[in-house]
Amino acid sequence: MGITVREAALDVLLKIEKNQAYSHLLLNETRKSAGLDRRDSALLTEIVYGTIQRKLTLDYYMKPFLKKGSKKLDTWVLVLLRLSMYQMIYLDRVPERAIVHEAVTIANKRGHKGISGMVNGVLRAFQRAQRPAFEQIENPLERLSISTSHPEWLLKRWIEQYGEHEVEKMCAENLLPASLSMRINTTKTNREDLLRELEEEGIEARAAELSEVGIVIEKGAVFESKAYLQGKMTAQDESSMLVAQALAPEAGMEILDTCAAPGGKTTHLAELMNNQGSVQAFDLHTQKIKLIKDQAHRLGLSIIKAEAMDARKLVHHQPVYDRVLVDAPCTGFGVLKRKPDIKWAKSEQDVKQIAKVQADILAAASTCVKKGGRLVYSTCTVDKAENEGTVQQFLRNHPDFVLDEQLSNRLPFEPEANRYQTGMLTVLPQDYQSDGFFIAALLKK
Repeated sequence: MGITVREAALDVLLKIEKNQAYSHLLLNETRKSAGLDRRDSALLTEIVYGTIQRKLTLDYYMKPFLKKGSKKLDTWVLVLLRLSMYQMIYLDRVPERAIVHEAVTIANKRGHKGISGMVNGVLRAFQRAQRPAFEQIENPLERLSISTSHPEWLLKRWIEQYGEHEVEKMCAENLLPASLSMRINTTKTNREDLLRELEEEGIEARAAELSEVGIVIEKGAVFESKAYLQGKMTAQDESSMLVAQALAPEAGMEILDTCAAPGGKTTHLAELMNNQGSVQAFDLHTQKIKLIKDQAHRLGLSIIKAEAMDARKLVHHQPVYDRVLVDAPCTGFGVLKRKPDIKWAKSEQDVKQIAKVQADILAAASTCVKKGGRLVYSTCTVDKAENEGTVQQFLRNHPDFVLDEQLSNRLPFEPEANRYQTGMLTVLPQDYQSDGFFIAALLKK
């Protein structure tokens, strides 16, 4: 007999806790190795992401029931209590007695009678007691941190950048499940026809709000659909779809995508060009080049050439291009719905270090832009040091570039004044229930 869903969840959570492993990669591996069916896979994902997402809140609820405090516990026992409490508070599909019973069984199997007795005692006491209220936390920053389960240092930064009201909304949005959106391959179909085709296959979908080439999947196994297998669409967040539109490539142009894997924006560029011209895609990681090639092949796009290269070395790269995209590596603070482990893995030092890498890539990529050409810089973070800070530093050092005043005309919506300044757009997660994103468009004089 294989391991249960909760044992599998415990293993995944422990690897993330101890090794800073990536949750989405571990989940994929675990689903395959444990041979879980679709329903159990969904439950595994829910428990893992939910427990990571609500970590501080769960520890706050647990605290009154641990006589010696959580620091005395073995990590696996603490994580077992967390994932059990997560199910008791936030999931209603499984009876609480079954959750307690399974936690005790796992504790017995992995530890000894003393540990299983303690786990049983803590969970049953929690079941009977009233949960401690957040209102009794006097410090407002600490209260927001615990109630929304975001680290204090990060909240402090965000409040300085966006104000308390916006940050509260952003934190609340980050706790909601991420939607699944798909980008239509316009070289093969259109939104109306694709929605009709999916409906015939029993998949519920609707037009996306943010992008004209997006749809949002409400229900159904879209990755098994004929339309997906025939390359009529690809998975991409709505905010991310705006990047290629900001670059606005045209058929016959020569385009450079500097940090291209896994290829979502690369393939979007080729689609906007109606598969005419050339798209040179580079990525630092050799093993990720296959992802770009596979994606291009499935979508029937032949103009993409993908190779491994460190974008910082582009200064030694000879050709110049009509359009250059720098979708830069970043902290990822805009995608906490999808990758909640990021908020626990990153530190303030990481923000500074990554901003330096971004500045180096942007400077190197700028040498590949033709005179009169366009350069787009984008990230999936909401931190202004990585976004506006990086762009403003670049402009100070490169007087031959200016912000593109026409960016707003290429967006499929009217951006709010507080989210847009000449040539630069910020999308926060709460704006359209999509990923947090930043896009800046620059022109070479």
